Amino acid sequence: MRSKDEIVDRAIALMSVAGVGVGVPKLQIKRFVKEFAVAEKLTTDERAFMRKPTDRSRAQFSWRYEALHVLLWSLGFVSKLPRPTKQVDPSRLGKEILGRTEAKLRAQSRLRSTAEIRDEADLIYRYHWAVRDAELNGKPGPKGMNGDVVMVRHHALNWLVGDDDGDWDDVSTDT
Repeated sequence: MRSKDEIVDRAIALMSVAGVGVGVPKLQIKRFVKEFAVAEKLTTDERAFMRKPTDRSRAQFSWRYEALHVLLWSLGFVSKLPRPTKQVDPSRLGKEILGRTEAKLRAQSRLRSTAEIRDEADLIYRYHWAVRDAELNGKPGPKGMNGDVVMVRHHALNWLVGDDDGDWDDVSTDT
């Protein structure tokens, strides 16, 4: 399992890249990057994105809000992860981070139990398999399930449990 500090660092990095992805004004991003020492928390792919975002990469990185949702849940800032049927409201997540300093974010984090996180990882694996199986067999997917949300949550949960000890950029979502 990842440590609380690793998860907080990752959440901060995801907040910044997702913000750039959805077009948060540059001045706000610069302020956040400085205040939360974001540069040292970014992965190689994220650093490249922050230097030179393209329309395509913005769309890709905007999905990091879904991963941020999972991490904030694991830290106790989100009470429940709903069934993955729709995208999370980014402004709701922003309130959890932007209303705190980095020190307060760390101090107020309450990491969920390993069992609870592993149970969620197992559930999302099963959801992801159901979505993929339907795609592969030309069948309708599970009712109301958003396959993109499922995939991003799977990525975040696999990183959390550290099953492959990979860097964020290299986490597998095999089913």
